[in-house]
Parts: sequence; structure tokens; C-alpha cells
Amino acid sequence: MTFFLRFSSLLWVLLTAAIGGTALQGCGSDSGQSAGTSAASAAVRELGPQPLIDSTYVINAFRAEPRFKAQLLQARRFYRERQFRLGWFKDHQPVSQVQTLQNIIAKATDEGLDPKDYKIKDFKSLFGELEKARTDSVKRTALEREIDVALTGTYMKWASDYYRGVANPRDKKSTTWQVKPNKIKLNKALMTFLGERKSRYNYYEFAPLHPEYDQLKKALATYRDRERAGGWPALPAGLKLKPGQSSPAVAALRKRLLDSSGGEAASTPPADSARVGTAPAAYTYDPELVAAVKLFQQDAGLRPDGVVGGETLRQLNVPIGTRIDQLILNMERWRWLPKRFEPSYLLVNIPEYTLHVVENDKEAFSMPVIVGKVLHETPIFSDKMEYVVLAPYWNVPFSIIQNELRGKLTADPVGTLDRLDMEVVKGVGRKAKVIDPTSVDWANVTQETFKYTLRRRPGPDNDLGDVKFIFPNSNDIYLHDTPHDALFSQSARSFSHGCVRVKEPIKLATYLLKNKPGWDQQTILDTIATHREKYISMKEKLPVYLVYFTAWADAAGHPHFRDDIYGHDKALAKEYFD
Repeated sequence: MTFFLRFSSLLWVLLTAAIGGTALQGCGSDSGQSAGTSAASAAVRELGPQPLIDSTYVINAFRAEPRFKAQLLQARRFYRERQFRLGWFKDHQPVSQVQTLQNIIAKATDEGLDPKDYKIKDFKSLFGELEKARTDSVKRTALEREIDVALTGTYMKWASDYYRGVANPRDKKSTTWQVKPNKIKLNKALMTFLGERKSRYNYYEFAPLHPEYDQLKKALATYRDRERAGGWPALPAGLKLKPGQSSPAVAALRKRLLDSSGGEAASTPPADSARVGTAPAAYTYDPELVAAVKLFQQDAGLRPDGVVGGETLRQLNVPIGTRIDQLILNMERWRWLPKRFEPSYLLVNIPEYTLHVVENDKEAFSMPVIVGKVLHETPIFSDKMEYVVLAPYWNVPFSIIQNELRGKLTADPVGTLDRLDMEVVKGVGRKAKVIDPTSVDWANVTQETFKYTLRRRPGPDNDLGDVKFIFPNSNDIYLHDTPHDALFSQSARSFSHGCVRVKEPIKLATYLLKNKPGWDQQTILDTIATHREKYISMKEKLPVYLVYFTAWADAAGHPHFRDDIYGHDKALAKEYFD
């Protein structure tokens, strides 16, 4: 902080120096000028007009500093839009936003960022040189230009990381994050920061774009406080503890969950309470601690049975440093999203195994989902819901034909298809025509030569269940019902081949078609009962986001964590922290 105190003093020196030699005006002055206006006029009289800058200077300066290079285009636009006037000086005086930027950078760790990444230029030395060059107009002009461009580059480096992310997931060809990006224009954001334009976004005060980001930031601050206080203890490996039981490990469990300060919990019972044959009260797994364990299990997406052991024990023993990194990585993911969502949308958080239905910026309801297994990951992307399909056919992937059905179809194509309630068709949609399965050379067919579609008819055994929800996309991913409802009883639900299975398809279909005349819940059920596929176009397309957040927090900053089921946290950590 010493540097910033000196920096503030230096700004004051520059301001007072600009006024030097000018007589202070008394209350009776009739000049009508404020002290600030007088200072500015004096600076102009003494130092001359504020220098301009040119495009070549900006280009050379940004190309010379590797950490500024990526923002060259935005910097050129910034200076061009202001007719190449300096942005950080007014009448030779630094604007107040110079200090604001330095203060923001000093607190970068609050955002999970590293202040050293933005201390690219030594502004203390540069402003010191500027003061010494007060009487040397050539040198002073050169320094004002150098400082101005350096401040612009520093702002844009910071703002790019803060608003768009440190690790841009679209930089790599094998990207796993295909959600539409935040399209912030840093030149416009800088003009907002400098008070030269208005915006619906609070760029001028570095407010987060999403409240969910701010909630994670609160959780990060809390966890860092606890880490400084000593963190939490590890529980013994192999521990199995049920409500009402006693164990010396209860003291550590109590400290882990109920002693939020991280200090020593009162784990040693009074001397007179230790009687032969009786467990000390402090060693008893009592109702208060059971309630805390159940809350922890809920926050971790586990079944809240109050039993400590197995997966609950594993989650309790995750080090606090690991949780802090997890919070930071998920703050980073919020920077990758659009500046704001539409008022209404669907959001599937893959590690949470949950679909959230948002209407007019508030969650209308949510439901459990099943996502892709590790070898068949559900992709991360966004699109728009267009169709609800009742009583859908299920088109069998060729991989299943090749790996599971080829032998059976070769031996007995008709009997096999009858048992599986399947058929082979040529063409798509209403033009699809059923063909004789014996006309296909099942033993030798390949994905390239198979010109038909093998599909399962609508009905209770259909793999898509009663409803399919289509948002056309190149990943061929959609939401759908499933006949295997028992899988929803599992805490970890990565069982599909990539598509997302929803627990309450009729509820979702009724909601999506609520503005479609003639399609209430009973009509939907009656249509399904016909076992005839029916496509229904939605009146308005609804945005769908399939995202990957392994940590989030409520409005109070209370965090929830999930497992990194696809290893995306691990991959991001290598890029973000290394």
C-alpha cells in the first residue's frame, strides 16, 4: 500500500504544481471559475495544449509489449474514436481513474487474479520522471504519451482478463466450451470507465457482469479467511460414523463443520464428565452435528443421510486449498459467458445433474437430469429450443448396430426387430418408408454404406421415453425422457451417451408449450398415448445453455461443490495457475 499512498501524493503534487504561481481567489471574486477550472487554465498557460497521439505510436507501443499485443485493435479504436486525444490526462493533469485503476489492480486477488500480471509498467517511476520534466516540453510530451498508452494497455489487459477470462476456451481447436461468448468491446468499456460514455454495464466501477460471479467471490473471501485461520482438519481414513455413535473423530468433525473460524473447537470434555464405561459427551455424534453433516451432504449433491463415511468422508477431506482453486476456476467460467442472459432460458449444469428453467430472470423450477458418461461426454454449448416431439422414434446409432446388434440381425433380422420393436426405414420424417430388413446385408454393412435408419417405434420401451426436446445443433444433442427412471435415484448421474435425460418430461413439455394454443397437459398425454410421433414447433425459440460449473454459491456466499466428472477443472487449472 506504500506505493499507492505515494502515488496519491504524487498526483497531488502534479495538481498543485499545475496551479503554482496562480494567486488564490477569495470569496468575493467575480471570476465565476472553480479552483479546478483555474488550475486547468493555469496548466494550459504554463505547459501549453495537451499533446495528441497518433496511430503509429499506438501500434508500435502495443507491439513492443507482449502483454499488450492482444489488445492492439481495441486500443487503436479507442484512440481513433477520441480523435487521438490522450485518455488519462486532462490539461496535463492525470484523471482520477488513474488511481482507481491502480486500486483495482491491488485487489486483483479478490477476483482470483494475480496483481503481478497487471504491474507491467512502473508508473511510480514514470510519473516521477514526468514531474522532473516539467520544464522540458519535449520530454514531458513524450512521457505523457508513454504513460497514457501504458495505462490504456494495462486497463485493457486487466479488463480482458476480468470480463472475458484469463484462459480463453476458444483459443484451442479441441475446445470443450462452445457457449456463445461475451462480446465486450474493451474500447467502449474504457470510455465508460473514463466517464466519456454511458452503458448499461457498470464498467466504470468494475462491477461483475453476473450476480453468480459475485456470489462465488464472497465464498472465495470466506474460504481464504478460514485458510488463514488454519483451515480444517483431516478426518481419519476409513471412518464410519452414524448418528448417536461416539468416536474421538467427532471433535475433528465438529471443528470441520461447526467451527467456521478454523480455531480449536472445544473437543476435550470437562474432567468430571469422563466416567468409566461412558463416552465423553464431546465425542458423541449428536443431533446438532448430524444436522450439519446433512447440510454438507446436500451442498455436495449427496444423499443427506447423516452417515459419515465413503463419499461423504472423501468430500469432507478435500483440502481447503483445493476448494479455493475450485472457486477461482468457476469464477473464470462465468467470464466466458455472454454479458447477460436472455430473460428466459433453460440451463443444464452438467456436474450438478440439474436442469434450471428460468423465466423473466427468476428460476421457475428445476429438475434432476442424467448426462453423458465419461466416454460419451455431454458437450458444453448453447443453442435455441425449437421443437417438442411427442411419442418420438429413437434412431439407433450405427455404433450400437456394429457393436451390439450385427450378429443378431445377421442371423434373424425379422425376429430380432420384432422383439426390439424396431424397424428399418428409408428417408426421413413423413417421407420415411419401412423396408424389408432381409434386404440389408447386415454382416457386411458399414456406416458409409448403410443408407437407411434403424429406429425403435414409439412406446413404453422407447429409449427416448415419451418426449424429446430438440434444439438443432451440430453435436446432435437433445433433451429427452427415459424409461429408466430408477437411475434418477443415484447421486452421480452420468449414464447417457451424451444426450440429457430429464426426470419430469411432461412438466417440461407443458411449460414449453404453454403459449401454444391447444396444447395443454391433457392434450400432450392424449397425443403420447396414440404412439404416433408428433412434432410441435414452439411459438418462440428458447435459449438453451449446457454449462459446466463444479462450484457455485447462494446470495450469502454459501458454496456448493460437485465432482469434476469430465476432468475439465483439472485441464483448466494447468492453464490458469501454471
